[in-house]
Amino acid sequence: MLSAIEPPEHRALRAAVSALGARHGRAYDREELWSEAAKLGYLGVNLPEAYGGGGAGISELSIVLEELGAAGCPLLMMVVSPAICGTVIARFGTEHQKRTWLPALADGTRTMAFGITEPDAGSNSHRITTTARRDGADWLLTGRKVFISGVDLADATLIVGRTEDARTGSLKPCLFIVPRDASGFTRRQIDMELQAEEKQFELTLDDVRLPADALVGDEDAGLLQLFAGLNPERIMTAAFAIGMGRYALARAIEYARERTVWQAPIGAHQAIAHPLAQAHIDLELARLMMQKAAHLYDSGDDAGAGEAANMAKYAAGEACVKAVDQAVHTLGGNGLTREFGLASLITAARVARIAPVSREMILNYVSHQTLGLPKSY
Repeated sequence: MLSAIEPPEHRALRAAVSALGARHGRAYDREELWSEAAKLGYLGVNLPEAYGGGGAGISELSIVLEELGAAGCPLLMMVVSPAICGTVIARFGTEHQKRTWLPALADGTRTMAFGITEPDAGSNSHRITTTARRDGADWLLTGRKVFISGVDLADATLIVGRTEDARTGSLKPCLFIVPRDASGFTRRQIDMELQAEEKQFELTLDDVRLPADALVGDEDAGLLQLFAGLNPERIMTAAFAIGMGRYALARAIEYARERTVWQAPIGAHQAIAHPLAQAHIDLELARLMMQKAAHLYDSGDDAGAGEAANMAKYAAGEACVKAVDQAVHTLGGNGLTREFGLASLITAARVARIAPVSREMILNYVSHQTLGLPKSY
């Protein structure tokens, strides 16, 4: 159900993307869908027009991902390539970096992965041990990353490393573009129970030599540039989760209308109808927070967007898990069959609770940053 608060152009975008998703469906081919979405201008809708994008924002990009997810064919790399990497390069990249990457990210001919998570640090940027040091005009990058999505599909990875502050000696986060064929840059696929088109990898960087212009933005900007990418990541993860939840809920509603037991559709019973209604309410509320976060981000309010993006990601993850669980229960044994395509979502839905930041860390953020309670970590 489309929100009445959305402007006409957003409703039109939803309808167009929904039609695209319906043509591909749950048994979609990722490469074909990626290519068609790119040709229609959906992948780069948030990137600047001057560099081949649509000139819109994260609000519009989140609509694209949500509607594809609601059709059963989400593109996870949208979270990474145009939302995180494209946004960071558009905001902080050099003119050369913008012209090299943004048009290609927008038209889908190139993709970029994002590497922040480490074995001993998770996503805690203050504990990242991947370090960059100068060697003449070059940089040497050394470290490890884990659970990095789609590295095999990406032409480069935007790596979060740390450099030493010449004044204080402390380490601060910086972003580097690492080409997939860079010497010393290796990957190992992680064996996941979760079956998804986009695979997960462990990365090793062994004195990877990068030119000076591999650094994105200002060496001294630190967290400002990092969170310019992390806030869109949370918003897009919310869109991913909401779309998945809507897909599952739609299958359950259809089944509850048609499945008849004791001469009545099972959806006529409150034990079935009420949990589905609650799942719908939770998804709608999560969508409103996601829209708020996207609006704040697109309007330039990074601080407000940070709070709202975390809340949106939390709410969407919880709503998605509940919607998928209720959908499976509604279908009973059929909910575990390949025919209905819901069983695989049981695992996938949990991703929205765990990544890119756990719900517990979001609660820490809200209790400390929003409520002003003492920091517990």
